[in-house]
Amino acid sequence: MIYHDIVIIGGGPAGLAAAVAAYDAGARDILIIERDERLGGILNQCIHNGFGLHTFKEELTGPEYAERFIKQAEERQIPYKLRTIVADITPEREVLYVNSEEGAVTVKAGAVVLAMGCRERPRGALGLPGYRPAGIFTAGTAQRLMNIEGYMVGREVVILGSGDIGLIMARRMTLEGAKVKVVAELMPYSGGLKRNIVQCLDDYGIPLRLSHTVTYIHGKERVTGITISEVGPDRKPIPGTEEYYSCDTLLLSCGLLPENELSKQAGVSLSPVTGGPEVDDSLETSAEGVFACGNVLHVHDLVDYVSEEASRAGRNAAAFAVKGARHGETARLIGKGGVRYTVPQRLNVAEMDDKVTVRFRVADVYKNKNIVVYYDGEEIRRTKKRVMAPGEMEELVLLKQSFAGRPAVSKITVALED
Repeated sequence: MIYHDIVIIGGGPAGLAAAVAAYDAGARDILIIERDERLGGILNQCIHNGFGLHTFKEELTGPEYAERFIKQAEERQIPYKLRTIVADITPEREVLYVNSEEGAVTVKAGAVVLAMGCRERPRGALGLPGYRPAGIFTAGTAQRLMNIEGYMVGREVVILGSGDIGLIMARRMTLEGAKVKVVAELMPYSGGLKRNIVQCLDDYGIPLRLSHTVTYIHGKERVTGITISEVGPDRKPIPGTEEYYSCDTLLLSCGLLPENELSKQAGVSLSPVTGGPEVDDSLETSAEGVFACGNVLHVHDLVDYVSEEASRAGRNAAAFAVKGARHGETARLIGKGGVRYTVPQRLNVAEMDDKVTVRFRVADVYKNKNIVVYYDGEEIRRTKKRVMAPGEMEELVLLKQSFAGRPAVSKITVALED
């Protein structure tokens, strides 16, 4: 059986950053497996700017950002396979991949890095009433068709959901001459970054209707119109609030789901909140030697954070391939009072780095709240935050020195309080 020190599944921004970091940490036998025909992942279709401000201190487009990491990987001569599908991963880190040149091949990995990214929630998961006419696309599919394939997907557009891809596509469609009639959002707050609401909707006069959803899709052969309705606190449509918009296209931007079918096969425990693996501070999953990073772990709002997180996963995968498993008990991280989840979910106090970044999202829009950290019920830190929203990822840094004299901490709580 073929052996590699590290096998990285996914050649997008997470997989590339993990590979580069693993190489720089001393690993040399690394293999990247990518199902697409080119490296770079979703960034190849993200032709707008706004990437790289944290990582490279300059504003780049998605393809430019990806090219920086592709170049770094190629400079290090890290091998990769394109048009290759990973069909199975066992808990023993045996990876079965398939491509047209080699057929089915099983390799044994010293460590595995999961970097498969995420997928969009499709129409079938939304329960939208109406026929199944042409003209209904997820926002990411429309983005690929326009930016890579060169097709114009529609002329009169309604967008359901205010995730970042939907907001960016509202601007993209407008710049290509389409008329975006409205963006409807089920929740009472936007699911995207504030800057995207301003730059993609407000700057072009596109209305955002919060607490609204699509209640009927008109048309049999092609979409001819959309009815939206206001929803109440129970997220159910309110009778008498229906509004009709004529259109030929409906874009769906209703959330992203981490791609974790392979993770399940590897025996990885998944978080019921994020849909991604539960990990410790080294980003190791419950399956020994299997690490996760990027949008397969939890959905990020900035690719710079993906790269930073993936670099940590790559370094730790390299260390595992050489030294094996870490030792010591782990403390559980718990979110309370509006903190939906934390990543990581566990912390190895004895072997943690000097600084560990904990990222989390809140459940609602909060103003003038304190982010409070407790170690086994003892308050350690209290930080005031003016505004927090579900569309913006929050973070805090835990210092190893803060555990001095507390080696047996079993529970770390991150809570929002007045």
